[in-house]
Amino acid sequence: MTDPMDENGFENEDEMSFEELFESYDAKMTNDLNQGDKVDGKIISIGDKSVYIDTGTKSDGVVNKIELLDEEGELPYKEGDIITLYVVSLSESEIVLSKAISGAGQAAMLGDAARSRTPVEGKVVAVIKGGFHIDIVGKRAFCPVSQIDVKYVETPDDYIGQTHNFIITRFEESGRNIVVSRRDLLEEEIKEQQKAFFAKIKEGDVVQGTVTKLMSYGAFIELSQGVEGMVHISELSWSRVEKAEEILNSGDVVTVRILKIETQKGPDVRSDVRKISLSMKQTSDNPWDSVDTIFHSGDQVTGKVVRLTSFGAFVEIAPGIDGLVHISEMSHTKRVLKPDDVVQQGEQVQVVVKSIDLDAKRISLSIKEAAGDPWTGIIVRFPINSIVDGTLEKREKFGLFINLEPGVTGLMPSSHIRNATKPSDYDSLKPGDSVKIMVQEIDEENRRMTLTSPDQKDGDNWKQFAGAASEKSFGSMAGLFQEALDKDALDKDKS
Repeated sequence: MTDPMDENGFENEDEMSFEELFESYDAKMTNDLNQGDKVDGKIISIGDKSVYIDTGTKSDGVVNKIELLDEEGELPYKEGDIITLYVVSLSESEIVLSKAISGAGQAAMLGDAARSRTPVEGKVVAVIKGGFHIDIVGKRAFCPVSQIDVKYVETPDDYIGQTHNFIITRFEESGRNIVVSRRDLLEEEIKEQQKAFFAKIKEGDVVQGTVTKLMSYGAFIELSQGVEGMVHISELSWSRVEKAEEILNSGDVVTVRILKIETQKGPDVRSDVRKISLSMKQTSDNPWDSVDTIFHSGDQVTGKVVRLTSFGAFVEIAPGIDGLVHISEMSHTKRVLKPDDVVQQGEQVQVVVKSIDLDAKRISLSIKEAAGDPWTGIIVRFPINSIVDGTLEKREKFGLFINLEPGVTGLMPSSHIRNATKPSDYDSLKPGDSVKIMVQEIDEENRRMTLTSPDQKDGDNWKQFAGAASEKSFGSMAGLFQEALDKDALDKDKS
């Protein structure tokens, strides 16, 4: 004899008559629904305007497709998904479902909605003391200002005319005293969105978000409603960033990489708080990976001074690539004690790439090499025995330092001052005063120049012939002395 029960404990349909099958189906589908009931149903089909739901009864449910669209106008569901809806009306052939109670003639359902926490649709009519006047199916309800949104309400008038779903938190005096909250619904929706968001993302993913707040230490980015992460200032850009405001504004849509997701216990022991660390710069390649193909030793480039230290200045020569100009590489023309004596932060400067260390990610730069060495070719600009204008730089016991041009300073020894026709002219000079001098000797390699008076007394006049001899290329000390002696003999014959 065949067992009338199958392995799951149900009657074996093969052994049941048509009448018995019908009665079994009918018994299974007698779960009556009433207006306002909550239905957790499976989506059985999706049409152009309607979505059809298995309600677990003889009649399928139908909901307007527009109600289910997300903020982007997309339907976030597919066939087979389970969705929670509420019964708006029902007949033998159809059950009309909705995400909330709405429409005229539903006032009688508000008491049941309050008890079951069924969402109801309401329109913000006016701003009143402490909150808003909400019209719910012809009934006047009150929503405290703190319950209209999850965020702080700065301008309540912005909500006037808007239609939202609310939860009835108080229903008294047969509907004459109704208090509602939208915040409770939003928080529930946010929790669902958070759950869905964290279910689909992981560390290392690249996502888009919106800048919500800029701080001294970075920027907060909203990744999904109720989900924020932080980009530390060091992760904003491969370039050096002092303030987040330099590259971001609130409301900007940015691409970020999720570096780390940490779960921490929230103030409510039943809830967890997730701390999300983000990076903007790691969504693009590290510029140091290709620096050796862009720059080479000896290249002259333009850069921006991004940071000053006691030992030099850091200059950014490409986004995310900066090098150090040591204080010793700042000037040929003067001794630099502080970098800000030469450059200022934010200034554009010309630099020469001296060396590149890829392993240490260091580049050595020079400002003075880009400017050129003023001593190079000095003998062409200031020939021996030439008389030029100079400026007294400083006075020492052993002589005067006289500047001929930026970076070129010569010494006029005290002995030359004493042998001048008018030594008092030099004794009275003050720093900054102009003076005419004669170039006597130049040592370009050691960057030294000896100066003298254009009108030295006879005892020192032979040094003038040193210049003349140099120009005539006599080439030896003997020749220089011989020309001086010849001139002296000539002078004696004339006398």
